[in-house]
Amino acid sequence: MKLQINKNYFAFSVVLLIAEVLIAVYLKTGFIRHTFGDYLVVILLFCLIKSFTNTNSFVIAIGVLCFSFLIEFLQLVNIIQLLNFQNNHLIKIILGTTFQITDLVAYTVGIITIIIFEYKIYKLWIT
Repeated sequence: MKLQINKNYFAFSVVLLIAEVLIAVYLKTGFIRHTFGDYLVVILLFCLIKSFTNTNSFVIAIGVLCFSFLIEFLQLVNIIQLLNFQNNHLIKIILGTTFQITDLVAYTVGIITIIIFEYKIYKLWIT
């Protein structure tokens, strides 16, 4: 498999990463911080993977959703405390600290958005 960069997905990944960092730094509460950020993070992960691989979009989307669910369920078992990372602010931001069903919903809606978008784009390209 040859590694090649898809500039469109990579550029979108960078924009989403900047948005996520701004949300994390400047918003401490509210819908954008707690739900919209989770919606965006699955799109960011999808675009980052698509930046470097030409794998089927549906497979990547489902993989990202499974990974996101895994991280969320690790929060349920308090993985931060189990790994003794209570004092590591960066790890706490990346992994999160509290399990919430709404996060699972946000991840799922983000993946549905990706699948719809990819399907529409694919349909536009073949017609």
